[in-house]
Order: sequence, then structure tokens, then C-alpha cells
Amino acid sequence: MSIFDQPINRRHSNSFKWDAMEQVYNLKDTSDILPMWVADMDFTAPEAVTQALHNHLEQAVFGYSFIHDDVKDSVVDWLNTRHGWQIEKETILFRHGVIPAMANIITALTNPGDKVLVSTPVYPPFFNVPKTNDREVITCPLVEKNGTFVYDFEAFEQALAQDVKVYILCNPHNPGGYVWSEATLNEIVRLCAKYDVLIISDEIHADLMLDGAVHTPLAKVAGDEIDRIITCMAPTKTFNLAGIQIAYMIVTDKKKRAQLEAVIMASGHGGLNNFAPIALHAAYTEGKPWLDELLVYVSKNIDYVIAELGQLPGIHIPKPQGTYLIWIDYRELGIDEKDMMKRLLEVGHLALEPGSKYGVEGNGFLRMNVACSLDTVKEGVARFKQALA
Repeated sequence: MSIFDQPINRRHSNSFKWDAMEQVYNLKDTSDILPMWVADMDFTAPEAVTQALHNHLEQAVFGYSFIHDDVKDSVVDWLNTRHGWQIEKETILFRHGVIPAMANIITALTNPGDKVLVSTPVYPPFFNVPKTNDREVITCPLVEKNGTFVYDFEAFEQALAQDVKVYILCNPHNPGGYVWSEATLNEIVRLCAKYDVLIISDEIHADLMLDGAVHTPLAKVAGDEIDRIITCMAPTKTFNLAGIQIAYMIVTDKKKRAQLEAVIMASGHGGLNNFAPIALHAAYTEGKPWLDELLVYVSKNIDYVIAELGQLPGIHIPKPQGTYLIWIDYRELGIDEKDMMKRLLEVGHLALEPGSKYGVEGNGFLRMNVACSLDTVKEGVARFKQALA
């Protein structure tokens, strides 16, 4: 029996995934609804992480702390051994999350009214964060080809030419789970360099590679253009530590790093919580066996969903290359999103994410999180079928 088969009751634990559905889906009672929506796992973190946090808790003194070089070294070692990417530890800036990091970058390195480009469908904060910071968001949709999304680089260049200041890349892609090829990444860098566009590369799903897929950090292939790239990463998706709140930016350009540090200081919220560096260090130094087992388990969960739901007429599910999220295409059913969500919630008692949340290109899609026990996945599949019966 795998450690990931263990059932965990997360209800009434202030879990956003399990206990906030009433507000998110505007329902009176969600006690019978199975949540397979927001991207956190129903798995315990690696024992090495919980033991490190327990040891710190026993000390019972939680005063001011700082990020020791050992923590930075663990990031350097992780990126080198996991992704073959060698960085210098002075290029690391820690933040509370990838989205706060993205907001800091936009605030520090652009001006109100500047244009920010995103490729939809994509994780909603990509367009919400720039908008709330008074930047103009331009979308250049990905296009479908052989059941997956790809870049239309002619349209991408036309968009960049509209005096765009920043492009936000999702690498690997969320919600689709695509792992971009080096050729695609090289073309993104080439065109952004041509129009002098800064690139924010969100690589939070980088460690979640399935079935031998390989993640390529954008900065790793950027060559002389590396200073126009700021990479955002975290152990939180990888090891289910979102509530710990820790992420980091890799900023090779010294001037940009100074600008970011100034904005962080001006926010008055520069330090991390006392437990965050401890969790990151333990995860990156001792979490590899847990992660390797997780990826095999998640891949089998995905295979099960594809085998079962793929038999339903009008349902198409390409297997993601990276992440524990499945992007379900139900467009052939001819059911609009409002009706589909009503069926899922009221008939199937199943909470998935509506595709339109990721941009209009997501209409006719659903996002399902299968980072849970196989028994839970089977229950989710049964409920999905019930919703369409």
C-alpha cells in the first residue's frame, strides 16, 4: 500500500479546498460535494519536512529569523540536480508566493498603463494581478493542434509589437499541463528580445514531470538574453506546502534585483514566516524519494481518469506532461458551462474548475485535480459519470 493511498479527512480544518466551497460556488451546503478543483494535494507532506517543522516547534521560541545560506544552497543544489540549471545564490530573492513575486516584479519594473501580454487559457492571476496593478493586459491565445495547445508565433509577434513591456510565461503550462519544448522556449526568448520585452517565467509546476518528461527552465536556454528573464519557482506545489507560503525569484540582472529589493522593502513585508525556510530546506534536501513516488502515483491516477472518462462520448482528455491537473474537453457534448457546472455540483456532487476561469479559450473545458488517493479519484470519476447520466 502506498503512502498516498492513506485517506485524510481535511474537512473542518480551514482547508480552502474542502471548507470554502460554499463561498466559491455560492452554495448553501457543500458537505456532500467532493472537491477536485483548487491545486493542492490531499497528501501529507514528506516526513522529513514535518519532522523538521516539529523539531523547530519544540524549540518554542519564534522570534525574528533570517534566511541562512544553507537554505539558499539547497535551492541551488535542487535546481542543479533536478533541472541541470546552475545558478548563483546571490540571484535568489525569496517571497511569500509566486503571485506576490509576480506583483512585485510588475510594480518594480513597469509603470501604470504599461502593457502586459499573456497567452490564454492560463492561470487567472496572470491577467488579474496586472489589472489590479493598473497595467493593461493583452491576450494572445494559444491555438489548438492535434489535441493540444501551441503558440502561434506570428500572432505572438504581432502582440509583442504593440509596445508590450512584459510577457508572463507559464512553464509548464497551467491548466493544460504542457511542457514547452526548447524550440518553443527559444522562439519566445528571440521574439521578446526583438521587442525588448521582460519575461516573467512562472515555473512553479517544474518539478511535477510525468512519465519521463523533462522541464527546461527558460533562463537555462536564454543565452545572452538571460537578464531579461525573471524566473519564479517554489517548493509549494511540489511538496504540498502552499500554506507555508514560500517561493523565490531567480534574478540574474543586478539592477533589476536592486529595484525588486527596493519595492519589497517599501511594502514593509520583506521577511518570511519562521517556518518557511525550514520547510523548503527539508523538502529540497530530503524530499526527493517522496516526490519520485508521488509522480508515479499521480501518473497512474491520470491514466485511470483518461481510461474511464475517455470512454464517454464527447469527452476528450490529453494526458498532461507535467502537473497533477487534468484539462477535460467536453465541447462536443454541446452543453454550456453554466449547465455543466450545475450538473456536476447538483447531480454529481463534484466540484471541478470551469474552464472559462482561464480565459474565454477555456470555454468547454474543466480542470480536475487528481493529487489524491486512487479511491478518491475513482469516486470523482463515478460522480462525473453520474452528472452526465
